[in-house]
Amino acid sequence: MIPFSYRFHGHNSLRYVYKNGQAVRSHLITIKTTINPNRKNSRVAVVISKKVLKSAVGRNRIRRRIYEYIRPKLPLLNNIYDIVIIVSSAEMLNIDHDDMVEHFDQIINQAGLINPQS
Repeated sequence: MIPFSYRFHGHNSLRYVYKNGQAVRSHLITIKTTINPNRKNSRVAVVISKKVLKSAVGRNRIRRRIYEYIRPKLPLLNNIYDIVIIVSSAEMLNIDHDDMVEHFDQIINQAGLINPQS
C-alpha cells in the first residue's frame, strides 16, 4: 500500500481529475492525469468498478498489485500529478506480474509521467 499522503481523499478531487485530466487508454486500463502544483506529493487512486469484477476480493487484489507497482515509481515522477488508474478489464486479476509491469511501463511512458532515462 502507498503512504496516506499519496492517496486521494474524497470524491471531489477524483471528480476534478475525471473532468480535467488527460487520458491514456489501453485495453486493460485507462490512466487519467492532471498536474497539481498546489500539493507537495503526487496522489494516486485505483478505481475498479463492480461491473468489471463482481468479487470484492478480486478488486482488492488488483488494487494491491497496482499500488505495489506504483509505490517505487512515485519518486521518479517528473512533476506533481494527480493520477487515477481506471481498470477496465477483469484480465488484470490473472495477468502475469511481468506482463503487468511491461504493460504499465508502456502506458506510463506513453502518458509522459516518468522521464524515459529513469
